[in-house]
Amino acid sequence: CGTDFGTQISTFCSGETFDELYAPYYKKVNDWIHANTKWKTFKHSCGAVEPFISRFIECGFDILNPVQISAAGMDTRHLKEKYGSGFVFWGGGVDTQKVLAFGTPSDVKKQVEENCLIFSKNGGFVFNTVHNIQANVPVENIVALIDTLKVINN
Repeated sequence: CGTDFGTQISTFCSGETFDELYAPYYKKVNDWIHANTKWKTFKHSCGAVEPFISRFIECGFDILNPVQISAAGMDTRHLKEKYGSGFVFWGGGVDTQKVLAFGTPSDVKKQVEENCLIFSKNGGFVFNTVHNIQANVPVENIVALIDTLKVINN
């Protein structure tokens, strides 16, 4: 499902509105999928959705993508500590709005290393950028991202 629930600084609706309008449908679909398949389910939502992550989990979602670490309340350490390894963070490896687009290769390397270290502890992390890599990203920064991942994975 592709319904975004976050802006840069807050959620689009209250938790109560989510519980009333969205949660019953999400729970029904996820319960069926988990009862009838071995599949995992994604919740796509950009933005400051930390207040909804526990609700996403209660609805049966296994994965959050993207993980917009530049949005309010989306601190990597906080997310990993609060939601642990039982929930998968797919993304959040490097911020595409600021660091990848406007930082230096050194900035990119530092953020990739730090976020991989934090999110990968005890599993529950699939590296990806926060969102799509845009046309304004310097090639050097993409090379720094890839080179850093090569070192981490060896």
